[in-house]
Amino acid sequence: MFTESRKQTIKLVVAISIICLILITVGILMIKYEVEGETNMPFKLSKIIVVGTVEGVEKNESKKKWDFSIYQNNDIHFYIDQNKKNTQDLLIKSIKVENINVIEEPQKGTIKVYMPNSEEGRLFSYDEQFEVKEKLEYKGASQSSSTNLTIGSKGGTALIRISNTDIGNYTSDKDKQIEHNASLLEKIETSKEEIKFKVSFDFIIETTKAKYKSNIELELPTGNLGEEKNCYLEIDDTSNIIFKRVK
Repeated sequence: MFTESRKQTIKLVVAISIICLILITVGILMIKYEVEGETNMPFKLSKIIVVGTVEGVEKNESKKKWDFSIYQNNDIHFYIDQNKKNTQDLLIKSIKVENINVIEEPQKGTIKVYMPNSEEGRLFSYDEQFEVKEKLEYKGASQSSSTNLTIGSKGGTALIRISNTDIGNYTSDKDKQIEHNASLLEKIETSKEEIKFKVSFDFIIETTKAKYKSNIELELPTGNLGEEKNCYLEIDDTSNIIFKRVK
């Protein structure tokens, strides 16, 4: 009787040990996934380039020779490439930028987000119809085209503009010509500190099999805008941008 009871106790201890080991293993894998995310996606965000510029947007029906509202623009280029380590033969269904939030407001100006357009002969227009309210989606296609909002189904680029609008006004009858760069900030006595802001957004890569999402934060404008006429930032190490599978 004692021997049988002892056998049952040993079996119970072994069973509990196995369950604990399984739970610990699952816990470790969950923690690792939270930290590392997807490590072998079929497509990867390989690079982000941010080009910062300053522009004077002409006001209508002004009697002045020059009458501008000053905008600071940040054109964000996303580069999506196939992951050579992943052997799955999949296609990009869509790329989305959504849930855009201004988490630190600038002292001057109002943040607005714009999509590329193909109507006015220039890549971006500040017409309300091109303002991104909720999300911007690029559909998978044979090739990338910012104006058509398509991205190559085997990899390509997507573009969005985040602008600090109406930073100030500049009017003049004396200037012979105007350079549309950071010198406009000097003309309205505005520093980079007064226009800097921080944004976050969800970046979603959807393939023909699964969907992956990451949250990205950017401090804008980048570089030494003011000391430089325009600014440029290339982020080619995207290892800290963690993607996770979503439904």
